Amino acid sequence: MTTNLKINSDIESTTIVRADLALPQHQRDVLCLTNAYAQDEMGNGRSLPSEVLDRLIPGLQAMPTTLIFLAYCNGQAVGIATCFIGFSTFAARPLINIHDLGVVPEYRGRGIGSALLRAVEQHALEMGCAKITLEVQENNHRARRVYSGAGFAQSTLQSVQGGALFFTKILT
Repeated sequence: MTTNLKINSDIESTTIVRADLALPQHQRDVLCLTNAYAQDEMGNGRSLPSEVLDRLIPGLQAMPTTLIFLAYCNGQAVGIATCFIGFSTFAARPLINIHDLGVVPEYRGRGIGSALLRAVEQHALEMGCAKITLEVQENNHRARRVYSGAGFAQSTLQSVQGGALFFTKILT
């Protein structure tokens, strides 16, 4: 699946592609973009350790539910949406969880994150998914604006129960 989108000028265009982790170039771009995302203040604030980077591509390849979209601007990798396919028991249909969505800092504000979200949504529709899920830090106001603009909202099953919270238990 490839989507072309013009952004911010007549000469600059963004192409969104579904990553093929068998391709060395896509492998390099996934590593580079994931590490750039980790370095962001809303990520880890630092590079990923080399042992994590060494395991990342084989780990993603081993997960049959991995789904990654890459954004290229004039041939340069500038954005990533790393997703995993899951299943909604209440809808009895698949879902897509966006685990990481990142755009390199110098390309933010050009609609690339929104284009990645549209590519994920188009793929979810083609799969017959019930929904797309994601997690976002409370104080990541920039990302929350992008997600809200794309139609994402805090999850609720029934309004009387309130919104869903995302919890984590780190295993070492």
